[in-house]
Amino acid sequence: MNTWRNASLAATAAAVLALTTACGQEQGTNTNGQSVGAANPAGAAGSGSGYEAAPGAGAPGAAGAGAGTAAAAKPAGQLAVWDSKKLGKVLTDSEGFTLYRFDKDTPEPPKSNCEGDCAKTWPVVAAGDAKAAAGTDASLLGEITRTDGTKQLTVDGWPMYRYVKDTSPGDANGQNVGGTWFASAPDGKKASPAAAEGGSGSAEEPSGDLAGLSVRKDPKLGDIVVDKNGMTVYRFTKDTAWPMKTACTDACLDKWPVVAPVAKNDVDGVTTKGFVTFDRPDGIKQQTLNCSPIYTFAGDKKPGDTNGQGVGGTWFAVSPDNELVGASE
Repeated sequence: MNTWRNASLAATAAAVLALTTACGQEQGTNTNGQSVGAANPAGAAGSGSGYEAAPGAGAPGAAGAGAGTAAAAKPAGQLAVWDSKKLGKVLTDSEGFTLYRFDKDTPEPPKSNCEGDCAKTWPVVAAGDAKAAAGTDASLLGEITRTDGTKQLTVDGWPMYRYVKDTSPGDANGQNVGGTWFASAPDGKKASPAAAEGGSGSAEEPSGDLAGLSVRKDPKLGDIVVDKNGMTVYRFTKDTAWPMKTACTDACLDKWPVVAPVAKNDVDGVTTKGFVTFDRPDGIKQQTLNCSPIYTFAGDKKPGDTNGQGVGGTWFAVSPDNELVGASE
């Protein structure tokens, strides 16, 4: 018993040491900033085996799935939009994982035809605390009750799923699997570059080749960090980096959506010091810079907007080295 206890304490100490090293040191990697019991991404476990599943095939090792049991539905949280060169605008969950729709489902009336083994390969997205991505139509979000009683998220009537072979934010390995599975656009349609080009057509919209985090030179603020959509990134002075805590919760997140986790190799010109993922108490996963949580602003309607700058004297754009731009010392 003592041997087990000592080993457990040693493991805990090692985890704390690793996080302490990451927060404030150059060797920071994507680790959890604060453990709040968040589960692994649905379908991530075991998918590294190279298992290529078609609809209806059981996926060995699917997260939360025992023998003959579908993975537990995991909430989507704060939805986001990923600009893909190949697919156009793609809807993702709060962790940056691609959401899919199934051609054999129906939107009117909304109904899922993915049950049993199919749901092991394509874990359903629970409706739960799903919030519309900034700039999208929240009225399109809905839910259906599945045969097992689970509430599944729908977008314009189409049930939403993840794919077990997507193991990192930005993966879209489920695209066109079986000719029936497709990444979902923000409006529930199939994601496609043509659909994206048929949007607002603003000349100020990003070309789609931006990194997850990159730098834009603003005429008033200088070099500031922007997300994959070219939207300005902000920090909240009431948050703390160590211990990692957030003061923006509930209604605050409607105005200040979190920046979803970004792969470290998807960063251009921005510090990766303390580049860790924050497991927020509300279950949302949030990217940090030097362990400081980062956000976008719902009041910014297009790339280049900086309407969140100085709001309340507590919100400020972020420089490439994670300094608050324009904040008084």
